[in-house]
Amino acid sequence: MNPETLVEGMHVLAKPIGPACNIKCDYCFYLEKHALFDKGEDMRMPDDVLAAYISQYVQSQPTPVVEFVWHGGEPTLLGIEFFKKVVELQKPFLGRKEIKNSLQTNGTRLTDEWCIFFKQHGFFIGLSLDGPRKIHDLYRKDHLGRPTFDDVMKGLRLLQKHGVEYNILACVGRETAYRPLEVYNFFKAEGIKFIQFTPIIERLPEAKGLNQGLWLAGPARLDGEEPNTLVTPWTVEPKKYGEFLIAVYEEWVRKDVGEIFVMNFEWALNAWIGNPSPVCIFSKQCGRAVALEHNGDVYACDHYVYPE
Repeated sequence: MNPETLVEGMHVLAKPIGPACNIKCDYCFYLEKHALFDKGEDMRMPDDVLAAYISQYVQSQPTPVVEFVWHGGEPTLLGIEFFKKVVELQKPFLGRKEIKNSLQTNGTRLTDEWCIFFKQHGFFIGLSLDGPRKIHDLYRKDHLGRPTFDDVMKGLRLLQKHGVEYNILACVGRETAYRPLEVYNFFKAEGIKFIQFTPIIERLPEAKGLNQGLWLAGPARLDGEEPNTLVTPWTVEPKKYGEFLIAVYEEWVRKDVGEIFVMNFEWALNAWIGNPSPVCIFSKQCGRAVALEHNGDVYACDHYVYPE
């Protein structure tokens, strides 16, 4: 099939719990979005918004497969009953479309009950895990500054125990980039087959308090000029991130091709053979992946959730 004739749909990253989360990662760009909402607001998608979203999303998609992605914050804070409701609201459309659900979680609240539900309804789970204990706990702590590694590993074991399909989303911060094989071999030893590496890059604003109290810098101005180029202390160094990927690739290509799947390499191969990119950051043009907030507000991207 000619890639140019493929029908494209609109991808929506839904945040049904908004920026609410039970942990406080140093590098999280979304926690600060609390500033955009009234203090004390219930960060929970109302039933009418949920029903309207599911109906409109399915009916507007030209593709035979409709993929729902539930993100956050931490979506498991909504409880299993919320996602049982999701499944029920999707049922009337199953004859016309194939519907898939993915959920991104920090894994700290997973239980047998959650994993049985995920397995029963075919949910694909993205689990945030940055690497072995000292690497993961460097940036991923709870609101009291306590480490989260042990709780995440319990969640991983439950996903594996119940045969839930999952991948690992590993953020690569400044310190992580110096330990590529330590990170990769840890994942390999834990029986993880699907890995996605995401570089941590955040800019500081020109002055604190801009953008309605948001701390991190917003998108570039319409004239294309960046408001500021200073970055946060946890931002990965460009050269070290490249060296990180090269080191992982050299290990993977010699030992693990066909056994372990690193999404970063899959995307590169996909582009090399001429297919359109399955991810927005490598597409010729962005704009087909919007973010839906818990209250129904829609933004151009979850990295562009700013008033302007």
